[in-house]
Amino acid sequence: MSAQPHPAPEAVAAIIPAMNESQRIGATVAAAKQIPGVDMVLVVDDGSVDDTGTLARRAGAEVITHPKNKGKAAAMMTGAFALRNREISDADPGVDPHHRALLFIDGDLEDSAMNTAPLAEPVLAGRADMTIAILPVQKRKGGGFGFVVGLAKKGIAELSGFDATQPLSGMRCLSREAFDAALPFAAGWGVEAAMTIDVVNAGLRVEEVECDLHHRVTGRDLKAQLHRAAQYRDVARAILVRRLRAKRNGGTPGGGSGSADSTPADSGSSESTQNSSDPHKETGK
Repeated sequence: MSAQPHPAPEAVAAIIPAMNESQRIGATVAAAKQIPGVDMVLVVDDGSVDDTGTLARRAGAEVITHPKNKGKAAAMMTGAFALRNREISDADPGVDPHHRALLFIDGDLEDSAMNTAPLAEPVLAGRADMTIAILPVQKRKGGGFGFVVGLAKKGIAELSGFDATQPLSGMRCLSREAFDAALPFAAGWGVEAAMTIDVVNAGLRVEEVECDLHHRVTGRDLKAQLHRAAQYRDVARAILVRRLRAKRNGGTPGGGSGSADSTPADSGSSESTQNSSDPHKETGK
């Protein structure tokens, strides 16, 4: 059943989960502040041992700090719930709060973060409930062998009917309704694939948008291979949870009722916690 329509958001909050990004976070925040429609940049410093939080604040972001690393999914929820609480408290008594669109940006994008602007426009215009960035070939060589991407792409298609071009893309803009539909967030690296499945199956509209973004690419050394093994585990777990849920609810995999345009953990649960040497790195999957 399709979700009831809601008014399109009028502004955007850029939420940047970051861990140990002191070399890049300042430029990323400065670029995010230039995105049309963005009236708040919120960095969630997820247990950094460097000056990520200090430099983000100096660049003009509001900063929330996790004393210990909780993982990207938990950092995303921390930022989104902190924003929701502020919107509610800012609303006049008896008046429904005006919720911003949520633009999730990786902390290592630097100047290219401004190029996430096309993600916000369809959400602000009310044409889409969630947009997903399609990135160009990255400047630095690297990346994996496509096993995790293939697993995520196949699982999303099976469970929602959506043909994802880049199923693990972390740069996304969501309406508040799309964010709520994606709760509970999947643990660890499964968050993006699970989010797409859940939003499409909630009857909401998903659109892919080409964005000229550049960030780090995972290599092929032992550390990178261990990272990919953790990714594969988390994506497989997220897909399995949703496959079992569909069977339990009598649903048919691939029967999502959302509108999908592919052209160019529980809000407080441990499901959204991950531990990794670099739990915010997205590329090279």
